[in-house]
Amino acid sequence: MSFPLPNQTGSADAPERGSLKELALFFLRLGITAFGGPAAHIAIMEDELVRRRKWLSREKFLDLLGASSLIPGPSSSELAIHIGYLRAGWAGLVIGGMCFIFPAAILVGIIAWAYVRFGHLPSVAAVLYGVKPVVIAVILQALWGLGRTAVKSWMLGIAGAICVALSFAQVNVLVILFGTGAVLAVIHALSRNRSGKQGMGALTFITGWRGARASLARIFPLAGATSAVAVIPGMWPLFLVFLRIGSIVFGSGYVLLAFLRADLVVHRGWVTDAQLVDAVAIGQVTPGPVFTTATFLGYLLRGPVGAVVATVGIFLPAFILVAVSGPLIPLIRRSTTAGAFLDGVNVASLALMAAVSYQLGRSAIVDWLTAGLAIASAVLLLRFRVNSAWLVLGGAVIGVAARLALGG
Repeated sequence: MSFPLPNQTGSADAPERGSLKELALFFLRLGITAFGGPAAHIAIMEDELVRRRKWLSREKFLDLLGASSLIPGPSSSELAIHIGYLRAGWAGLVIGGMCFIFPAAILVGIIAWAYVRFGHLPSVAAVLYGVKPVVIAVILQALWGLGRTAVKSWMLGIAGAICVALSFAQVNVLVILFGTGAVLAVIHALSRNRSGKQGMGALTFITGWRGARASLARIFPLAGATSAVAVIPGMWPLFLVFLRIGSIVFGSGYVLLAFLRADLVVHRGWVTDAQLVDAVAIGQVTPGPVFTTATFLGYLLRGPVGAVVATVGIFLPAFILVAVSGPLIPLIRRSTTAGAFLDGVNVASLALMAAVSYQLGRSAIVDWLTAGLAIASAVLLLRFRVNSAWLVLGGAVIGVAARLALGG
């Protein structure tokens, strides 16, 4: 099964189907190299799959991004699952998501083993020092390309600017997404009614390790150094807790932290504050989805099997929600009013990415070398269309070399 793909003129052509092998290889590589959080993951997918491989149009990519933003769970993982479904049907839905999540979960599991065995975490500050400014350039390049497609009118442009301001004002993400879509859908319906056309009903559905740990610790107080788990849960309760969290969490890693703390620290006493902050920090500074925080916590609680159970629990809702909501996207586009709602959600999603990129940029560009890396990466991306994966790898090498040259 595949979705109809709108072309530039608005007609629907079936997208070219791809092999499961090429789908798996791409998302495996992405899961290994995609540092920087959801905004960076989305930007790399746009660069690789829209600009280079042309697996889907920018319009379709934006629709899938908007749909992923409207359902709970890890948005970049859900985008990968959507693209897998679009490219290779139901098998692609499973393969795309699993291949993106699997490498990150394995890496986080290895780090969790080291954490339990040695009582501390390996430092990745040198790698992230060089990677983060490159990631900023990748995000900006994606925003430029997607923004030119998404902002179809002056009204959408104004809506995007308002959404950026609301994001900086810390308005709830769901309010921004649904509010923008609803307002634009109402405006569109009223405009149609004034012209004597009957409006159609809208269909909706729903920085180094130390830096990350320090920023998290400022939000939630630490209970001290790593200590033994106070309560050892059963496998079934462990699965159900992470399944519920994966079914209701919207937003950033900090939102995930709030839900995890309420469930695991305050309510159940399974982990300490210090362990929780360590887990979320590792989820943020390793490649792939931030939700692999669950892998770390599952390992702390019940070893390797617990890591698998927690990982399956927190990511399973994403597969189910995409499977349910994915077929609705073409239906939404058939209604002009519902399409206006999705256009608003798309613009709001990009506005949220822009706000995140500004916040990331303030922590990533800290001296002349990181500023130079960001500028050089932007030029290589926009002018010479260099593959973003190579730029991320180059940034990591430069970061390590710079720290070694400075004596650590």
